[in-house]
Amino acid sequence: MNEAVPPDTRARILEVAMELFGEKGYHATSVREIAERVGVTKAAVLYHFPGKADLIAALAEPMLVDLEATIKAVEALADDPHAAREAIFEGLLDVWLRHRYLLQLNLRDLGLTASQSVFDRFRDSMLRANLIVAGPHPDLTLDIRASQAIAMLSDPVILHADRPAHEVRTAVLDGVHRLFGDVEPSAGRGRPTVMTGNLLVMCREMHDKGFPAAKIADELGVSRATVYRHLKA
Repeated sequence: MNEAVPPDTRARILEVAMELFGEKGYHATSVREIAERVGVTKAAVLYHFPGKADLIAALAEPMLVDLEATIKAVEALADDPHAAREAIFEGLLDVWLRHRYLLQLNLRDLGLTASQSVFDRFRDSMLRANLIVAGPHPDLTLDIRASQAIAMLSDPVILHADRPAHEVRTAVLDGVHRLFGDVEPSAGRGRPTVMTGNLLVMCREMHDKGFPAAKIADELGVSRATVYRHLKA
């Protein structure tokens, strides 16, 4: 018989699992240890999560949803490869920053690969992102450079997860732009990546009037990726 548990127990189990996976690693943590720290029986944990891999899948789900939504939105910019590349750089980086402590778990013992579904969705998303960065008909050099850029977005976030997110974001984007400096158009480089107040209002008004993103970006002095991101939001 399934053991009845309070409705907030599931969230507490995930919270404790995250803590223990971070402290000891996924493989070295048992379901019993999680149950003891939560203050419930092992059966109560298994009531919500039939196996330890199900815990990883639940912890990874918000990140995967963010990741897949970001890539889907950027794929809609296929007619403008440069804008798509800039948008995927910023979009992926923001996903990694939001979920940086989860990504750190993978650094210890590749715990995120314990769930086949998590591994498959993550792998497929990274392949789609690489295609966006490489652009249409890339040669080998550009294809490899795309893979390097994708790695540059996540690795520094994992290694510097405790540093202020805005500082990490600025430094990471600077490095990626340097890598693609000879293939990115100069327009938009160094422009603000955030719009607030009147600037955001003007952006939305121009969009409602039918102005293309490139025109809005030029008029407001921001990058096209910034326009796309704020219109999506």
